[in-house]
Amino acid sequence: MFTKSHVLGTLAGFVVLFLGGWLYYDMLAKGFYDAHTSEAAKALMRGDNVNLLFVALGSLVQACVMATLYGKLADKDNGLKFGAFFGLFVGFGLGLLSYGLMDFMDMTGALVDFVWSIVFYAITGWAMAAVSNKFAS
Repeated sequence: MFTKSHVLGTLAGFVVLFLGGWLYYDMLAKGFYDAHTSEAAKALMRGDNVNLLFVALGSLVQACVMATLYGKLADKDNGLKFGAFFGLFVGFGLGLLSYGLMDFMDMTGALVDFVWSIVFYAITGWAMAAVSNKFAS
């Protein structure tokens, strides 16, 4: 499980998840999500007091799970497709559950986040697969 290709694929996925999430959610689309997030959810968010250690650990766990599943189940020539399916699970599957259970954001925000998750995880899967395949034995 902890082969060179797995560890390096995990690290590549982590970098994309951690930095890509920050770039998209905090820089590019912050205004959009602020406009579509409920006031109740805004009151519960940490705002400027985000604990980056736990964001990094969560990104690392996701990257490790993706790299493990990719190594065991995926078509090695299509990390983009693998990542998109992972994004479908996380973004659309869990997103629909969250939308149904919590007053977090309106339907427009939720739909944009569903689509973004598929794209975001597809990019992550592509990067992870490229690095993992390069170092596969």
